[in-house]
Amino acid sequence: MKDYFLIVFVIACSVVNGQTPVNLSGFQKSSGVTVTSQGNNLVVNWPAGGKETAKLVINLDKGKPLFNSIQLSQQGKFNEIATSLDPAFVLTVGKRDLVSQNGWNIFFDKTNKLPHKVYAVELNKRTASVKTVGSRTVVNVSEVKTPTFAGDLEITVYNGSPLFNVAAVMATDIDSTAILYDAGLVTTQPVWKSIAWSDTDNQMQSVPADLKQPNKAQAVKYRTIIGANTRGSLAVFPAPHQYFYPLDEAFNLDFTWYGANYRSLVPAFGIGIRQDLMGDKRWVPWVNAPPKTRQRLNFFCLLSTDTPGKALDEVKRFTHNDKYPEVPGYKTMSSHFHNEFTTKVVLAGKPVPEVPNFVKVFKNSGVNIVHLAEFHGPGHPTGPDSLRLLELKTLFDQCKRLSDKNFLLLPGEEPNNFFGGHWLEFFPKPVYWIMSRKPEMPFVMNDPQYGNVYRIADKNDMLRLLEAENGLAWTAHARTKGSTGYPDKYKDEDFYKSDHFFGAAWKNIPADMSEPRLSRRVLDLMDDMANWGFKKHVIAESDIFTMEPENETYAHLNVNYLQLDKLPDYDQGWQPILDVMQQGKFFVTTGEIMLPAFTVNGKGAGETLRLPTDGKATITLDVTWTFPLTFAELISGNGKQVFREKIDLTNTTPFGKKQYQFTTNLKNRTWVRVEVWDAAINGAFTQQVWLTP
Repeated sequence: MKDYFLIVFVIACSVVNGQTPVNLSGFQKSSGVTVTSQGNNLVVNWPAGGKETAKLVINLDKGKPLFNSIQLSQQGKFNEIATSLDPAFVLTVGKRDLVSQNGWNIFFDKTNKLPHKVYAVELNKRTASVKTVGSRTVVNVSEVKTPTFAGDLEITVYNGSPLFNVAAVMATDIDSTAILYDAGLVTTQPVWKSIAWSDTDNQMQSVPADLKQPNKAQAVKYRTIIGANTRGSLAVFPAPHQYFYPLDEAFNLDFTWYGANYRSLVPAFGIGIRQDLMGDKRWVPWVNAPPKTRQRLNFFCLLSTDTPGKALDEVKRFTHNDKYPEVPGYKTMSSHFHNEFTTKVVLAGKPVPEVPNFVKVFKNSGVNIVHLAEFHGPGHPTGPDSLRLLELKTLFDQCKRLSDKNFLLLPGEEPNNFFGGHWLEFFPKPVYWIMSRKPEMPFVMNDPQYGNVYRIADKNDMLRLLEAENGLAWTAHARTKGSTGYPDKYKDEDFYKSDHFFGAAWKNIPADMSEPRLSRRVLDLMDDMANWGFKKHVIAESDIFTMEPENETYAHLNVNYLQLDKLPDYDQGWQPILDVMQQGKFFVTTGEIMLPAFTVNGKGAGETLRLPTDGKATITLDVTWTFPLTFAELISGNGKQVFREKIDLTNTTPFGKKQYQFTTNLKNRTWVRVEVWDAAINGAFTQQVWLTP
């Protein structure tokens, strides 16, 4: 009670003295973090790794820049990295089509071509508060607003790193809203000597920080732009996956900016992140903003007392240099790529490079296995026979030529025939098949040049082919795009019930900045499929067309870590890969979180556990991460309901490794799985352990 009156007294005095009131009741002094009020300045110190300390001096005076001073110690002595900075947010508000397709899961929406409005977000320093959330400290400044959105500004600092996040957390009451946002830090003072970035050829570039420089969109690698002076560097970058709304291409659309008068709405000079309203000029769905959802329009900042190049090296650590790291006992696999190298290059008579760019991109990204989805538009899937078989042979020959002991390029297609919706096929060896059969034609014939050639007339033939050649099929972009309504519509079909129907694929569609996870659409489907009673799985997919070195590939990529000690030889077939997939012995990740070990009472993913009569279970999970974690979730079902047990992991610091043990009760449950998510909404999830009483 005494503390309560003290807080009220402090707030009352602040109001009398014309200061912005600050509520410190949620702050817990611990782990080297201090928060003090000095006049109208709020000073936040936090441990930044090693023996160093980072400091934000937040000015709550309504007429002054918010960040009075940003500092980082070097051997115990503070360097002032920047002064007199304001956060800046530009919100573009458009209209979502919730009628023609499948509500908020829509992808085929051309929001960019509909009327939209753009606003500079206004910050009014009415009140402030500080709270401790695990190992991080959150400063809340109220309020931020536009004509249709309102909320608060949140500044989050992370113990163990000179990393902080700035977010305008805003909601609207208007339905059918789609948004984009640009953000950054701006100043009217000569804060920086230069602005620096890595170009798409991975070379550092810089320009003088001229306050009169008109704003310019800049293509960069690693999504980062840096302000630098003689005392250090400040890097600005987005969440590596969440920020990028889904597209069919991973083009680098100049995702950073620098200069003055950004979009004619932010007069001051600054640096920041941006989105392209026109996207890849195909389907451009932007980001969902359902009514009353708190959209977290945010960016990260990393402080360094070193050069921009060194600062960027520290940023790159959070995404392993945009490369999927090696994990002992696992190989990385990515799926669903429409490169169309066969038809657009090889059969088009163009020069065939010894190593195409898309192969270089995959290898540089740490992907061991690539499952293609060729002939998605080009090609002759239904014949004539001569063209179809030549296309398949050319595809198989190129896959063999471009594979080696450390990399497999594997054929696959997105047939979109027979089953309904869109789906992918994956055979364990080259298989010749034609997607049409007249009644008088046999299901399979022996061709003197190609061997067995299958002809498919309908869904029953397709299932026969999968069985005959031990192939797998699964729903692509389930419940959206061309698979709207699927696999739900065919879950009672024989082909879906077959062991050869693998399940579905996961990609971040749709985007929603209020969600603590990516693509709840497919994660919910994963649980639904498990409750339907069949052992189906979910694999990561990218579903993009071109893979060039200058592209922003990492933002649109995700991978599956398959439990494989070594890659099969292409000539011997790749049945071991399909076996691991079918058995559920893999985990899915955006790349920042690894789950190398997961068991429930000793049983691993894909295995079946006989529960004790009391239902007690111990879940053991090995986790490594880069960004600090936010939560894990134990998700289980009983054939009808889904049960969720959320575990707070906000006490973690960046770049950690730990084995967790969670005890829970799974009585009467039929399956269980685990997800883990971090502060940048990067995530990883296991496949199910199946349960019997």
